Amino acid sequence: MNTAAHLLADTPAQLLPARELMAFTLASHITLVPLGVALPLITLLMHYRGLRRADPVALLLARRWSAVMAVQFAVGIVTGTVLSFEFGLLWPGMMGRWGDVFGLGFGVEAWAFFLEAILIAIYLYGWRRLKPWTHFWLGVPLPLAALMGAFGIIAANSWMNTPQGFTLDPAGRPVNVSVQQAIFTPMFGPQYWHFAVAMFLTAGYVVAGVYAVGWLRGRRDHYHRLGFTVPFTVAAILTPVQFVLGDNIARQIFQKQPIKFAAVELVWETDTHVPEYLFGRLQEDGSVKGGLKIPQLDSVLAGLSTDTQVTGLSSVPADDRPTALQATIAHWAFDIMATIGSVLILLALWYAWCWWRRRDLPRSRWFFRSAAVAGVASVVTVECGWITTEVGRQPWIVYQNMRVSEAVTPTGAASLWTMFGVVVTVYVLVFGAFLAVVLKMRTRWRLADSGSGQAAAEDPEADTPYGPRPEPAAGAPGTRRAPGGEL
Repeated sequence: MNTAAHLLADTPAQLLPARELMAFTLASHITLVPLGVALPLITLLMHYRGLRRADPVALLLARRWSAVMAVQFAVGIVTGTVLSFEFGLLWPGMMGRWGDVFGLGFGVEAWAFFLEAILIAIYLYGWRRLKPWTHFWLGVPLPLAALMGAFGIIAANSWMNTPQGFTLDPAGRPVNVSVQQAIFTPMFGPQYWHFAVAMFLTAGYVVAGVYAVGWLRGRRDHYHRLGFTVPFTVAAILTPVQFVLGDNIARQIFQKQPIKFAAVELVWETDTHVPEYLFGRLQEDGSVKGGLKIPQLDSVLAGLSTDTQVTGLSSVPADDRPTALQATIAHWAFDIMATIGSVLILLALWYAWCWWRRRDLPRSRWFFRSAAVAGVASVVTVECGWITTEVGRQPWIVYQNMRVSEAVTPTGAASLWTMFGVVVTVYVLVFGAFLAVVLKMRTRWRLADSGSGQAAAEDPEADTPYGPRPEPAAGAPGTRRAPGGEL
């Protein structure tokens, strides 16, 4: 029997469905997080531009983006709530033993969630009901609340990667908890900034990609130009920053989680002058099949020298490291993330060069085709980042303190598979409703922009967001004058 099959035989039957259920819900939720964290800031940047330059198009974009932000937040409530329940339902061993140590991170995220809900409500309500600059400044705390939510989640996850802030009593239970140390772990800083910048970068490319598609279809007015330029500029500025942060977090993993680093880089034997493999598959005997081998590069990337010693997977027992399949999954996720990131840097440089030379957007259709794809590609990098983080840590749910198999629920595998089916069904319906609502809003906005009388009458966003609403037609049914001349 090979090592992977032997380890699988020793794990509880409910471990696989619990892992698959958690992986599905996390992978689904993470697609919404970039817009949840970063769309408020991008919206406020457009809002600020509209006020400073008295640009009604910029204000219209900001208002429409705020509507999308609210719909996305509502969907995020569903997916985030499911994840919160799953931590307790699927992994009671971890939450029961370690909840007092790292649970504050989830508390911070919950407070940020409620604060963000209130701020979004105020911001949406404020259009045409508050003075323009008062409305804008009331929206400024929104990105801070979103970043506070990310702070809580990353604090919890970084603790799982580098746990500290406690001692163990003779029974193996944590005592003498230091909340400060539990939050600010060695991996917190690298993970938080890498994650936060990834959210802003991804949201920028996603939003710009929508208008890049419009540009390719011939809609080259001020509306589409502005809708593309502002978010894409944010993403382009942050792309090289993210490259530096990504390199830093890889070095931090090399120093603080050497076995995870070995899994991500497919390093089997501890050695110097270690080669780098681009893709490839780790075999049970430690060999790597396929992929592109670059001699000595892994040692250089880890320690800036070919003499850097890299710890190998074989340095620890088989049940203390990822399996060959898990290492291959983490390795491919990392390589896909790094490859897409490198291509995005080239796209950002292309944009910067054209702007520096002509103060204008690139004229090539290939640029806008690439920009349209960049949104989807950046979401893929976010998914790959989480796969690298979570799969590379296996078999530990709390690194070197608790295995995933020790934390899993005693609930039967059949019940968990049933729950998995229910969750998939609910998520398909929720995401289908989200897509339907967004497409409906897009159709309504296009009709309003085309000058359709019916759309203009039905769409409250067809005119400038500030100032009195249009006067109703004389004798129009169902209209009533409000104080101040508004309807």
